[in-house]
Amino acid sequence: MIAEKERSAASGLLILVLLLVAVGFTIYAVVLQVQAMGRAEAGPLGLVLRIVLLVIETFLLAGLFMVNPNEGVVLQLFGDYVGTVKVPGLRWANPFYSKKKVSQRVRNFETGHLKVNDQDGNPVEIAAVVVWRVVDTAEAVFEVDSYENYVHVQSEAALRNLATAYPYDAHEEKVMSLRGNTIEVAAHLKVEIQDRLTKAGVEVIEARISHLAYAPEIAAAMLQRQQASAIIAARQKIVDGAVGMVEMALDRLARNQVVELDEERKAAMISNLLVVLCSERGSQPVVNAGSLYH
Repeated sequence: MIAEKERSAASGLLILVLLLVAVGFTIYAVVLQVQAMGRAEAGPLGLVLRIVLLVIETFLLAGLFMVNPNEGVVLQLFGDYVGTVKVPGLRWANPFYSKKKVSQRVRNFETGHLKVNDQDGNPVEIAAVVVWRVVDTAEAVFEVDSYENYVHVQSEAALRNLATAYPYDAHEEKVMSLRGNTIEVAAHLKVEIQDRLTKAGVEVIEARISHLAYAPEIAAAMLQRQQASAIIAARQKIVDGAVGMVEMALDRLARNQVVELDEERKAAMISNLLVVLCSERGSQPVVNAGSLYH
């Protein structure tokens, strides 16, 4: 792999001033030479030399280039990597160097809505936002063909692989899911993308899921399943609470010796209390004028 090596470059402002002065004097000399030739006081050799000098000075101006903040300029000489200039400002280097600018600013993009199967085989739609930047300009330019396209394609591939590693929703405790463990899933996604982009000189700053839903063909069925799970969980809490309240009531009655209850009356009392506590509607009192045994 080609590692980045930082290279210094001469101040372009000073070189620009010197070359402009030199070009001005050379043009003035060419004019004087042409006038002298018109008076037959000089030969064409001096004119040719001055024109060649003007061409060289103009060619040296091609060595000027601009480096913006958070940007690197990769220098090459006939295909060989020379170095990367990162000092902002107007710079000058060998005019034969080819110069390619690489932005090192923080960038982000959102993947398309991908349709994949989760760990349980259910089709889901998923998308993610990836925040990244180039940290090694040499690897970004020389190790991959187009680092921007490489980042997009590999990020989507990592997202697909992540979606198959987790179920959409966990129906058991201590099972990680895409919907229920967003922080852990985001950390896994970041590592997954970083492993793929390291060779391109790219650092992944953040990766998070931005869209997650069941595919339309099973969305209605899965919604009913979620509703049923929610109802079961709610009923379980209600029953647990009701049983605890009944136990507390029986213990208080026995401890305070409010009333003596045999097993049959206890069973009737428990039944009535559970109906009252677990019912979705308000209870309707019934006045019993007779005896429980008649």
